[in-house]
Amino acid sequence: MTMKTCVEIVKHLKSLANPANVAGMARFGIRSNDVLLGVSIPMLRQLARQRRGNHALALELWDTGIHEARILASLVDDPAQVTVRQMEQWVRAFDSWAVCDQVCGNLFDRTRFAWEKAVAWSGRREEFVKRAGFVLMAALAVHDKQAHDKMFHRFFPLMIREADDERNFVRKAVNWALRQVGKRNASLRREAIKTARRIQRLDSKAARWIAADALRELVAKGPKRSA
Repeated sequence: MTMKTCVEIVKHLKSLANPANVAGMARFGIRSNDVLLGVSIPMLRQLARQRRGNHALALELWDTGIHEARILASLVDDPAQVTVRQMEQWVRAFDSWAVCDQVCGNLFDRTRFAWEKAVAWSGRREEFVKRAGFVLMAALAVHDKQAHDKMFHRFFPLMIREADDERNFVRKAVNWALRQVGKRNASLRREAIKTARRIQRLDSKAARWIAADALRELVAKGPKRSA
């Protein structure tokens, strides 16, 4: 039977529940205020294949509050139908890095509001909202093939500004954004390295880690010097 309704899909998700996976997710910092079933991302992607572009279904799945249903919502939604109000409602509900990263990388980065939200959310106080801003920067660097370099240049000052945030999920997102933007091309790599050097000089343990980790990758991936 082809599952068409939210109720049918949720029933199927619950049939796939794996408590061992839930325990493993907890060890990686994936916890939820709602329901965790332990269904793998590959399984969710498989479920999404025949349902892509279904905005109404996505909203229903999100409203269940189930961790996996929310990730599935990000996979089936239509980016063209996503509104600012929806983005704000969803981002305020992020309660794990996994939902944050999946929603931003599967859906939000493909909306027409992605660039403005990357900037706006990076300055918000809430941990997963701020993380979402930087995850969007990383995702845009990978997925928006037509974006001009100057669009990414405005992200660098924001990375410097937030690099002293000691919260683990924030500092890792800043680092991720810096590395992904820097890997986009040689010109942006040079600017990312300059930014990392500036971050390195900040009086902050988080900043020093962000810079050191980014420089290890960005400098290693740079053009080789001739002997």
